Amino acid sequence: MPRTHRVTTAALTALVLAGGAALAPPVLADSDGRTSAKAQSAQRQAAQAAVPFTKAEAKRAADGSHALSWASPAGKVSVTAYRNPDGTGEGVDLGSAGGTGTLAVPAGKLPAGDRWYFRLTPDSGGPLTVAERSFGIESAKNFRDVGGYRTTDGRWVKYGEVYRTNKISSLTDAEQAKMLSQGIGLDVDLRNYFERKEDPDRLPAGIEYRVADVASLEHGIKFHDPALMTLAEAIAAGLLSGSSDLGQSIGYPFMVNFEGADHAFKDLLTGIATNDKGATVFHCSAGKDRTGWGTAVLLTILGVPRETVEADFMASNHYLGRDDAVELSWLRSAFEKADDLYGDFDTYVREGLGLDDATVQALRTKLLTP
Repeated sequence: MPRTHRVTTAALTALVLAGGAALAPPVLADSDGRTSAKAQSAQRQAAQAAVPFTKAEAKRAADGSHALSWASPAGKVSVTAYRNPDGTGEGVDLGSAGGTGTLAVPAGKLPAGDRWYFRLTPDSGGPLTVAERSFGIESAKNFRDVGGYRTTDGRWVKYGEVYRTNKISSLTDAEQAKMLSQGIGLDVDLRNYFERKEDPDRLPAGIEYRVADVASLEHGIKFHDPALMTLAEAIAAGLLSGSSDLGQSIGYPFMVNFEGADHAFKDLLTGIATNDKGATVFHCSAGKDRTGWGTAVLLTILGVPRETVEADFMASNHYLGRDDAVELSWLRSAFEKADDLYGDFDTYVREGLGLDDATVQALRTKLLTP
């Protein structure tokens, strides 16, 4: 367990700068080494139930058309569109294509203005639901789904369960209605007091609002490593990497080193795991730094490969329309600080964030396909 240090105002100033397929069951064998009929049957059932897709995505164009693509060992995949990720209610049959294939959904085929989920049903194995990642909210361009990523053990993060975004203080009535239509029931705000006061969230009735202030001093001004040492290391690393913003190079490792941030990210993850009111959205101001690290932690807990986590982080540049919104070295410095303090990421989750095994398992059960 890392030591905790109380630090000076100079250290606080530094902080302020932060703006495969599912695992197969064991094979049962007879005494002569042959696999038993019972074990073979169990393996066949598990294979049939598993989601067989290795790639799948949906892209929406400006005219409302969609382009779907996927890869799987199936012979044929049928596609049905739904207005919700559960695939309930009236669906729209869109046709089928090969086990590895594409399907174009022309503009006008589906009513405009709705968010559509596409259920890919293979002729063998379980179905997978995909959707356009962007929520399509003009006043919050970085509002996007955290789902749709494949894990190292072959499962998928479900769409329609967790969203990340920049500030949502300017939502129009129509954008608020869109949030409600997608079953969002919890909003977690990672911003500090002054940000929340200046740009309070504009939410429709029915969505619960919670604060998980990453820079809060509620738990004191305490750091796991001496803050001045972390500051010096971060500046040196930022200069070495050619960072365009040393403040961000400093801020990311402090999100791991500062105890107040530990409490905030624990509250965020616990909130997602225990939310029984529908989907969860969380955000900071630009939806890229505090939200970026929170998303990276969540996806890593779920078993998403590091390169995919990094790609999701870097996508803020695309959604915000800026090449310099985020830099990969910033995210990597946070992961490196977690390894430095705790030895590995799992220990950071258990000891730094204080998440117990039940909460971690609840996240995986809730957010991953079987």
